[in-house]
Amino acid sequence: AQRSNCESTLSEKSDRTMKRQVLLFVSFLSLGPVFGQVSYSIPEEMTRGSLVGSIAQDLGLEIKRLISGKAKIYSRNSDQYIELNRERGVLLIKERIDREALCTEKALCALDFQILLENPMEFYTVTVQITDINDNAPTFEKNEMHFKISESAATGAKFDLERAVDLDVGINDLQKYELKATENFGLKLHSNPDGHKNVEMVLLKPLDREKQEQISLVLTAVDGGEPQMSGTMQILITVLDANDNAPVFTQKTYKATVTENSPKGTVVATVTASDADQGSNSKITYSITNTLGNVKKMFEVNTENGQVSLVGTIDFEKTKRFQINIGASDEGGLTDSCKLIVDVLDVNDNKPEINIMSKSTVISEDANLNTVVTMINVEDLDSGDSGIVKCFINENAPFIIKSSTNNFYTLVTDSDLDRERSSEYNITVTCSDEGVPSLSSSVTLTLQISDVNDNVPVFERNSYEAYIVENNTPGLSVFTIKATDADWNQNARVSYILEDSPVNGVPVSSYVSVSADSGVIHAVRSFDYEQIKDFHFRVKAQDGGSPPLSSNVTVKIMIQDQNDNPPQVLYPVQTGGSLVAEMVPRSADVGYLVTKVVAVDVDSGQNAWLSYKLQKATDRALFEVGLQNGEIRTIRQVTDKDAVKQRLTVIVEDNGQPSRSATVVVNVAVADSFPEVLSEFTELTHDKEYNDNLTFYLVLALAVVSFLFITCLVVIISVKIYTWRQSRILYHSNLPVIPYYPPRYSDTLGTGTLPHVYNYEVCRTTDSRKSDCKFGRAGSQNVLIMDPSSTGTMQRIQSEKSILDEPDSPLEVSYKCGFNFMSQCLFK
Repeated sequence: AQRSNCESTLSEKSDRTMKRQVLLFVSFLSLGPVFGQVSYSIPEEMTRGSLVGSIAQDLGLEIKRLISGKAKIYSRNSDQYIELNRERGVLLIKERIDREALCTEKALCALDFQILLENPMEFYTVTVQITDINDNAPTFEKNEMHFKISESAATGAKFDLERAVDLDVGINDLQKYELKATENFGLKLHSNPDGHKNVEMVLLKPLDREKQEQISLVLTAVDGGEPQMSGTMQILITVLDANDNAPVFTQKTYKATVTENSPKGTVVATVTASDADQGSNSKITYSITNTLGNVKKMFEVNTENGQVSLVGTIDFEKTKRFQINIGASDEGGLTDSCKLIVDVLDVNDNKPEINIMSKSTVISEDANLNTVVTMINVEDLDSGDSGIVKCFINENAPFIIKSSTNNFYTLVTDSDLDRERSSEYNITVTCSDEGVPSLSSSVTLTLQISDVNDNVPVFERNSYEAYIVENNTPGLSVFTIKATDADWNQNARVSYILEDSPVNGVPVSSYVSVSADSGVIHAVRSFDYEQIKDFHFRVKAQDGGSPPLSSNVTVKIMIQDQNDNPPQVLYPVQTGGSLVAEMVPRSADVGYLVTKVVAVDVDSGQNAWLSYKLQKATDRALFEVGLQNGEIRTIRQVTDKDAVKQRLTVIVEDNGQPSRSATVVVNVAVADSFPEVLSEFTELTHDKEYNDNLTFYLVLALAVVSFLFITCLVVIISVKIYTWRQSRILYHSNLPVIPYYPPRYSDTLGTGTLPHVYNYEVCRTTDSRKSDCKFGRAGSQNVLIMDPSSTGTMQRIQSEKSILDEPDSPLEVSYKCGFNFMSQCLFK
């Protein structure tokens, strides 16, 4: 009831009596976050939600900084009593605080915690001191005490009374004792070094058992609070017969030491008291008279011999010293008391405690040096060297740990990070004390390294070569290029781009295309080896980073030949309007070269290797064809029985797979004179009819124009022949010969060309008024050109032969220049 009244009164006065003391200390470190300290003082038992202090104002921070920095309280135990309101920037009471339950024997009671902020990391130390209010009345452990006092007890005899306990401190603590309803006894207080007071009952007036055998007294303990609170204990005294000697301890104060964690039953010390009486009045009984703290839970005394031993577990971190009050009483009720001071010796039995205040789980690989990754608080409850802690991390990691302030460490980057070398680090932080033996504890932090686009795509080769067979299907997959990027995710996603460049005057995109995702090169068109044999282009590999990185590679496509072209016969030329025949004299020997079939194949390699075979012949026993050179030769002596007309069909084949071929018909005239050949072939030509009117008119027009042109040319040459006579040398032939022109020239009669029949030389100059035409002598073979109008032509030739035999005749010159004109011998 008294406590309830006190709490009600204090609740009304808490706002008026609370004194807030703020101490702010801020230090800026060159590396790491910002540190600061602020202190508040509040009374205990404040209601939930009560204001502790305006932390934002006292630290000089803005409300939005608390919100953006995700301000929070870090503490091992204080966060259950104090909470942070970020929106208001204040500290509030979270749970009702009972100073006596929180701090037990401590006169000064305070809560220590840190305010943490992120981005950047900052933390501030906050101390909230809890002041005492008078909410506890003095109490006695027992409701009553019994004494047996001899009537012979001398005046001034002292009797130890149980001390009252008041959990409050300061002025609210126990202040005085009152003993009522007595004339024989008084009270005497003794102050102890610990600040408490022992109370003794002193005999003021001798007792008389015969007058009063039982005495009942009331001991009242009063504190100094407002209002005052008190507790009572009843003292019952039985007056005994005379026992005039009280027990006496050998020392008033005993001292002993005990090592923490000593086993139960360990004897700490032995106290000794003596009594000069004899008999039952000299029998001494020992007891512990402490009523405060946990002394009786930790120690016990042997009632007979005074040995003090352990009954509990000693922990230096909880209590470093014990004061044991021991009493000795005889059978007569006389007592004496002493103090046993036990100092607890510390042993290194506590590992350092590692607490992660704030940490990052992901850090970019381009983070600057000395970037704070984690903040750590380390505490060791031991003392001396056992409480000195040093922390370190595992080797071969690009991080170091630094001590920022007492018991606080920061893990920072020490060198450049490279995700491609290591994408994750398991950092083991180990903290060891300097005790003997040393104790340590560790914690492992997992840190992911986020990717930065710092690697270009790399092709598997410096350049590529691919082959494709001509006549391919458009869209055919030709080749696949591959580039890899050491980065991750989007930064490693490679796209392939065909760089625009010309190939034979057209964009390369009209030849090939590249798949952006797979790097597959497709042919856009069908290739022809005879038009293009190879080409090259460049492909760019670009990643998906921002900004993107790229690299280039050269790709060369080589077209492979197919046997898609048949051989082409260059000689003898097959014409539709005239008939070409090769003359073989009947006197020709074995191996006589009749002619040579000339053919080419625009393919390459073995597809262009040609072989010649005689497919058909009028007389197979007379001729043969060279397999490799196409030369037609006689294989036996020509006889008179051999037909004049010989028709040979020669097939020309290439070496491709499958093979392609072409055929050519060679007409051979076996005769010694031209009239014999002419009569034979004229019959053949008369059987030929031309039903195409268009062809007839074209040939007629050509003949008229040719005749007019030749006539004009003969007249001009006749006029100028006189000036040319000295510079020309005429070659006379006994046979009527039609000259042969090489394959690159054409004759006006449309009869085709033959090799090595007549050698000729044309000499032309652009500024000379003279040109020279020379005819060499006939070769080993003759050429006959047969035309439907050849009979008239041959008659004209024979009539002109006699004129040609005369040197320097005008007709000779005209004849010569007429043929030279056809070989593009130009005259100015």
